[in-house]
Amino acid sequence: MKSLKKLLLVVILISAVIAAVAYFRDTTPPLVSLTPGEGPVSPLTPFFLAIEDDGAGIKEVQVHLSQGDLRIQLAHEDFPAATKDARIEFNLEGLRLREGLFTIEVSAQDHSIYRLGQGNVEDIFFQLTYDSRPPTISVMSRAHNFTRGGSGLVTFSLDEPVSRAGVFFGDHFFPAYPQESGIHVSAVTFPYYLEPKDFVPRIVAVDLAGNERQAGIYYRANNRQFRQRQITITDNFLDMTLPEFMHQVPNFDTPLETFLYINQEVRRENRATVAALAEKTHPEPLWEGVFLRQPRAATQGLFADHRTYIYNGKEIDRTVHLGYDLASVAQAEIIATNTGKVIFNDFLGIYGLCIVIDHGLGIQTLYAHLSQSHVDVGQMINRGDVIGRSGVTGLAGGDHLHFEVLVGGIPTQPIEWWDANWQYNNIDSKLKTE
Repeated sequence: MKSLKKLLLVVILISAVIAAVAYFRDTTPPLVSLTPGEGPVSPLTPFFLAIEDDGAGIKEVQVHLSQGDLRIQLAHEDFPAATKDARIEFNLEGLRLREGLFTIEVSAQDHSIYRLGQGNVEDIFFQLTYDSRPPTISVMSRAHNFTRGGSGLVTFSLDEPVSRAGVFFGDHFFPAYPQESGIHVSAVTFPYYLEPKDFVPRIVAVDLAGNERQAGIYYRANNRQFRQRQITITDNFLDMTLPEFMHQVPNFDTPLETFLYINQEVRRENRATVAALAEKTHPEPLWEGVFLRQPRAATQGLFADHRTYIYNGKEIDRTVHLGYDLASVAQAEIIATNTGKVIFNDFLGIYGLCIVIDHGLGIQTLYAHLSQSHVDVGQMINRGDVIGRSGVTGLAGGDHLHFEVLVGGIPTQPIEWWDANWQYNNIDSKLKTE
């Protein structure tokens, strides 16, 4: 009899231990996160609610919004046992909220038997700001005269902080940079490859809540035609230029095939590298005065020359020349066209030894085919400083400087920037706020 009682007592104790372990096995409430969980939001801002529970699993989730006396249920879902994670999406479209602060309340319960079967509950509150009004755009600059292949400046003011602002047309976007004066400045180019009918610039601004407004500008888009040129490719040219590229390109059966790969694929890769440098621009102007042209240098190639390549009397390829070719004497001193910061200094495919200087606001200058460089990346350069010497590196047929002006990563007409009157009327005067 005593043995039976002891056995019963042991069973009771074991059962009690098992029950206690089961009861206290899961005392952790679900983990809740909301994106966004703070800051300004608009009626169409997408909310993503994530709930996780590695214990007994999620049982129920309720989501409410409160603002003053207003309380609205945004979501209510029940989940089967062993649901370890869940996602709930919602927005505020159609709700009659006031501008200003509001609270999202999330209550998440699990399937645990803890708290006498009520389970673990996580109650969490997120305070946000409701903003349904897009920013107001006030255009500051008045006359905008763009010539195909050329550039200009658009300035405007906004009545609130924004996450994105600039000038766009089609797939092109030129970011605007806020200045200490309070204006936003966007340097824009009318790309050489667009027809005037396709160049319709507009300002766009998106505030921190995601509200967007667009505004038109008064502008004139002048058409311009570009030269058609023929470039004869000789075997001597191939023998001189191709060895520099042997470590960069696949093996081909003939020098001509190698040249075509360089002129097409390597050129595209190099252009993409240069365009990406636009992101490294300074948000304020760094230049001082009119941009300088290389002194005593003859022009050998113009911007946007449409080149047809001829080999043994037959057309083999076509490209567009995206800068000015300037030549004087062999290994001539090359000067910085204006004050700025060196953001690239290296060999770059068709450009050979190449320097890129940033002048702020997305405006940059490129100096290619150099034989020597006298600068380092990160170095500040003054207008007129000697930065290197001309050469024949890259895809160059003779000693010269290939010079480009880039706006937002897109090559633009250099002669505009060498014109003091043009620069004052289209660029510098628009930066003045008085």
